[in-house]
Amino acid sequence: MTLPSNHTQPDDDPQLPAARRRQIERGLFGPLTVDERSQALESVVRRAAPNVDFFLYSLFAGSVIGLALLLDSPFLILVGAFIAPVMTPVVGVALGVALGSARHFVRSGVALLVSALLVFASGWLAGQAAQYSANTQSIQAHIYAQFQWPALVLLTLAGALTAASLIRGGQNPELPSYLLSIGLFVPLSVSGFGLGSRIPFLWPDGLVLFAIYLAWATLCGAITLAMLGFRPPTPFGYSLGAAILLAGILVFVGFSGAGAVFGARVGLPTRTPTATPPPTSTPTASHTPSPSPSATSTQTRTPSPSPAPIIAVIDADEGTGAFVRKEPAGEAITTLLNGTVVHLLNEPAVEAGGVLWLHVYMPNRDEYGWILQRLVSTATPQP
Repeated sequence: MTLPSNHTQPDDDPQLPAARRRQIERGLFGPLTVDERSQALESVVRRAAPNVDFFLYSLFAGSVIGLALLLDSPFLILVGAFIAPVMTPVVGVALGVALGSARHFVRSGVALLVSALLVFASGWLAGQAAQYSANTQSIQAHIYAQFQWPALVLLTLAGALTAASLIRGGQNPELPSYLLSIGLFVPLSVSGFGLGSRIPFLWPDGLVLFAIYLAWATLCGAITLAMLGFRPPTPFGYSLGAAILLAGILVFVGFSGAGAVFGARVGLPTRTPTATPPPTSTPTASHTPSPSPSATSTQTRTPSPSPAPIIAVIDADEGTGAFVRKEPAGEAITTLLNGTVVHLLNEPAVEAGGVLWLHVYMPNRDEYGWILQRLVSTATPQP
């Protein structure tokens, strides 16, 4: 019996052409059969296993990204991420979460950790070189050390597409893996660069950002693998996935300052330094004038400045200033304009010529003298 022309054939109809059936079977997120899952699992485990090439390309990519941060070159950052190998260990970690397999999780996690250390060390060396470089702007480093929502959206797509592309052997995983390299290797290199160069706000910001992006990309990959039919056979797999999700949320909350401690930076240097007012220094007479040798036996008193002098200003009503004299009602030695600051010594006022005189210290001239009491106004209350 033939179907009418206005009816479509079911997707699993054996009468479909072979090319059509292969196209349906290779749907990027369509579920796999038992045999396909077995073959895909073997392929992914083989590709996600650590090898020398993966570590060499990671070191090379980290070196180029570190050089880009040193030169503050956005183009070289993209080149370094392009050199990075396909991020198969991320998919391996996601596969361990999806299957609840501690063996896959640990093996891929160790490979990812070694490559991360290589990238971090390359950034640290570039940061050491930055201490002797004239370029201290590091604009690109600060850009990639900040959390950005568009980057999280791209990592969502990158984690899902990389996992699906590796499972579907006919798909090309290079493009989504390139996005993963930017989101993971660049903040990691920025963290090492900040530690080596001692530039604030790069370490450990970049490292925390790397942890957030890695946890999120892993979860996106695990969800994609679950859609393809890779699900934990035991509760351990769900517990492992929940633990990674919880760790990612906690790190994100601590990094972004969300929740009850909104605005705080947990474990991170604060981005708004607290202004500390400089200590107020009160000028104090540091020496006493030595009396001039005299042939007479007149004893000259040596003024002893107060440990906490009283601040006063010249405030003459009948003019623009006042005379300062060597002795009360004695010879004038200088004049001070209104508003000039003087220090009143801790001595009682002396009467001479029918008026009261105060012994003062002039900090701007480093001299002592006597001035009429009515010509000064105290800025601090006298005890």
